[in-house]
Amino acid sequence: MSEPEKSAPANWERDVLEKLALSAVQEQRRSRHWSILFKTLGFLYLFIVLFMVAGWFRSDGVSLPKAHTALIDIRGVISADQTSSDSVIGSLQGAFEDKQTRGVILRINSPGGSPVQAGQIYDEIKRLRALHPKTPLYAVVDDICASGGYYVAVGADKIFVDKASIVGSIGVLMDGFGFTETMQKLGVERRLLTAGENKGFLDPFSPVDPEQQAFARQMLEEIHGQFIAVVREGRGKRLKETPETFSGLVWSGEKSIQLGLADAYGSVESVARDVIKAKDIVDYTQRPGLAERLASRLGTSMAKAWTPFEQAGATLR
Repeated sequence: MSEPEKSAPANWERDVLEKLALSAVQEQRRSRHWSILFKTLGFLYLFIVLFMVAGWFRSDGVSLPKAHTALIDIRGVISADQTSSDSVIGSLQGAFEDKQTRGVILRINSPGGSPVQAGQIYDEIKRLRALHPKTPLYAVVDDICASGGYYVAVGADKIFVDKASIVGSIGVLMDGFGFTETMQKLGVERRLLTAGENKGFLDPFSPVDPEQQAFARQMLEEIHGQFIAVVREGRGKRLKETPETFSGLVWSGEKSIQLGLADAYGSVESVARDVIKAKDIVDYTQRPGLAERLASRLGTSMAKAWTPFEQAGATLR
């Protein structure tokens, strides 16, 4: 047998051994790379946790500037299932309790809503301002700040508007429908059984009861009086009352300044930069997740179906 034929098997075996050795080395390198990656991720996680505990990060992981303006949005209808007092109050507390907050801005774009929810927010604003007298709170109006939205706004130190903003609507309403004539034309008979002579209060399928209607008007006047008292307390001598001030009318931002319903023109950016003197803005608005929104809406819908009077509840809008 020739010499090349003898060396061929040896070369083949050597090639296989080299490949196996190279594969083992590569596998070790990959293992080291993954180990380094996981160790790095674990170190970063611990690093972030320590920084959060030390107060260098917010609970949502966003780094905070050393001095900043806190922003809280109030958008849409103020109610338990939309912009609720719980979410706004939680946002306010987080903003005021942060030691790096130099001032708080409520950015309001709301047509109003529940007098209860608006009243709870207003009361918390007063409490927090008393606890943190060196932290100013300003309301900045976007498109509209009416009724319940304005109820909240008057708790601020100052109200800033755009010249075209809609402001006011200091009034209370209770709306509904009456279907008695429609039922008569259709030949439908209403069969309402109650325990308590006023349990069917303002039932839309029954004729209007003058005594119940008078009672409802008296209740609305009482809530309206509470609204007026809050506006007078919040605006003080700045308010220039006229016969129309508490009639439910709305005015442009330009006119609202003339009437003392607002103080000056301004946006979130200009107030943060020029008034609070802290141009970095941090959003503290608490926004519920999908599950919370669905649960809230379901609970409200069930409550409305159970209590007919809830459908005709007093509303600041």
